[in-house]
Amino acid sequence: MSESAPPDYSFASDNTAGIAPEAFAALQAANTGTAPSYGDDAWTARAKRLIAEVFETECEVFFVFNGTAANALALAHFCRPYQSVLCHEAAHVDTDECGAPEFFSGGSKVIPIGGAHAKLDPRAVEAALHRGHGVHYPKPGALSLTQSTELGTLYTPDEIRALAALARAHGLAVHMDGARFANAAAAAASRGLRPADLTWRAGVDVLSLGGTKNGMHTTEAVVFFRRPAALDFDYRVKQGAQLASKQRFAAAQWCGMLEDGAWLRHAAHANAMARRLADAVRELPHTRLLAEPEVNGVFVELPPGVAEALAARGWHIYRFIGAHGYRLMASWATSADTVERFVADLRHALAAHAIPASFPGVPPAP
Repeated sequence: MSESAPPDYSFASDNTAGIAPEAFAALQAANTGTAPSYGDDAWTARAKRLIAEVFETECEVFFVFNGTAANALALAHFCRPYQSVLCHEAAHVDTDECGAPEFFSGGSKVIPIGGAHAKLDPRAVEAALHRGHGVHYPKPGALSLTQSTELGTLYTPDEIRALAALARAHGLAVHMDGARFANAAAAAASRGLRPADLTWRAGVDVLSLGGTKNGMHTTEAVVFFRRPAALDFDYRVKQGAQLASKQRFAAAQWCGMLEDGAWLRHAAHANAMARRLADAVRELPHTRLLAEPEVNGVFVELPPGVAEALAARGWHIYRFIGAHGYRLMASWATSADTVERFVADLRHALAAHAIPASFPGVPPAP
């Protein structure tokens, strides 16, 4: 890529890709004639049925515009204002939602907890459950897990089950932020696991099922596996300004992506491109993978100045961990050619920079 090359956001986020062809075709197909509004249309009914089939259980499904709303409204539905939400310290509900869970719940406190590989540790959760003293500290009301995590790692069904059992023993609801659930499901499928194994069979009450990062436009789903808990959630969706009048255009995309398995194919492709990228990066000098990629994110430590050199060549990437840790996200639209171009520019940037001897990726002097 030359110095004058236009900006390339391919690895900045999986939000930067366009709409997947199956979703776009479904949008076009729905754009004919008239249909009932506010979700009373055939596409919405079909999309809800398809989601129930994916998870192999009857469930209550609601569509909202974005992931922040899906998480915040779901958590608010389970938590009173004097209660708290326990989550990992890297969780989107704490770091990237501008206090939306607290706002929509009327004051519920989000309490971040540490844990290796961006996953909650039951021992840390147990300790957090006993913080404070009586009415002087928020009463835990929900436990929120992210699948896949913000570090691109996966909770196993056993790990989810252990955390859900702990939550249940203390009267907490279990919420799963599944902004990248499709990527998790695609990775788990290679191990013989099904979406149900990662959710309700392991004890999850409600899932924020991501559509945007999977190739759809402005549509996420809130899926209640514990159906009685969904009572009046439709009112919460309306009050939260998340009820689409022309909801058929949101629902039609889910139909297009779910009917022939495109949601999993696209997610598997993104995962494969991330593995391809990680395999190439690990062979370069002075770089270090911060986690083994299980889904579509590659987290890598780069020497000082290298990210800036990549930016000069047009690549936009985000610093994510510490001073030198960067996140590279693959999407449904990432191509092998894009991976190769990025790796070539990264190799050039590494060769052109003097790497400080103190940098961890530099071998010690003889």
